[in-house]
Amino acid sequence: MKLYEDQLIVITGGVGFIGSCLVRLLNDHGITNIVVVDELGNSEKWKNLVGKRVADVIPKNQFFAWLEGREALIEAFIHLGACTRTTETDASYLLENNYRFSQKLVQYALKNGQRFIYASSAATYGDGSMGFSDDHKKMDTLRPLNMYGLSKQLFDLWLKGEGLLEQVVGLKFFNVFGPNEWHKGRMASAILHMLPHAQKEGVVKLFQSSDPAQFGDGEQKRDFIYVKDVVRMIYAFLKNDAYGIYNIGRGVGTTWNEVAKALFKAIGKPPKIEYIPMPADLIGKYQNYTCADMKKTRSVLKSAADTSSIEDSVSDYVKNHLLLEKTW
Repeated sequence: MKLYEDQLIVITGGVGFIGSCLVRLLNDHGITNIVVVDELGNSEKWKNLVGKRVADVIPKNQFFAWLEGREALIEAFIHLGACTRTTETDASYLLENNYRFSQKLVQYALKNGQRFIYASSAATYGDGSMGFSDDHKKMDTLRPLNMYGLSKQLFDLWLKGEGLLEQVVGLKFFNVFGPNEWHKGRMASAILHMLPHAQKEGVVKLFQSSDPAQFGDGEQKRDFIYVKDVVRMIYAFLKNDAYGIYNIGRGVGTTWNEVAKALFKAIGKPPKIEYIPMPADLIGKYQNYTCADMKKTRSVLKSAADTSSIEDSVSDYVKNHLLLEKTW
């Protein structure tokens, strides 16, 4: 039986990075009854929809008006739409866009008995001193390093305070990279930014360590995960009946040096890495180490939580997408 054959799956941020890759995966499973909510404006983000099938594309500013009277037509919301700029300083904008909008949408979904899956963020873990556990009991101890992380944390805590975490699914994405992220500019993954330099100059520039006592240059670690693995996990949550907050990562800390070397290998060049000072607006707000505790997620998703190696993921991204200028 086809998933949600007669009802709609609504994906906010569905033309964005993770959202458009999720549409691709759903289409590959024969699912086309998808309503995408996004702001396209004059950008070329629309290219992420080329070759995909959806039922409709709704502008964000018309979304809640569109929802009126469609309560019985919708089976699930996958709420990925948000401002994801970790350097955004307009706190009021982040609160309105990432917090209050989410509150309004989840209230609609729960009132109408619809599955609600939303994007939280590993940015809620801050410097990692309190660990990277998705245990609900530890949520109050987390201290995000930037306003983006706080906007996500506030929504998580609001759901907990309202007793709603057992009715929704929150996904804490770690460092996601892969096709369809080109429009994100500075917030796109480092791999996208590294490639032109590696091709033309034969060198990749990484940030010097802001904490040399603990991390050498380029030895800062992040939990990098390929977007194709991420959307497989989202799809698994769409099909199951799990609830609560879950980490979405590999459960492995990978150094920036390892990522750079995987990139050079993908283009068949010897690795050459230089280290540059960290931008002033990142100092004190930069996560030197992230690594998802994946026990809870794996216990629920089983094999669907398996992930590709960094070397294989970077190779696929570079060879099958970036070099070919091909979306997914």
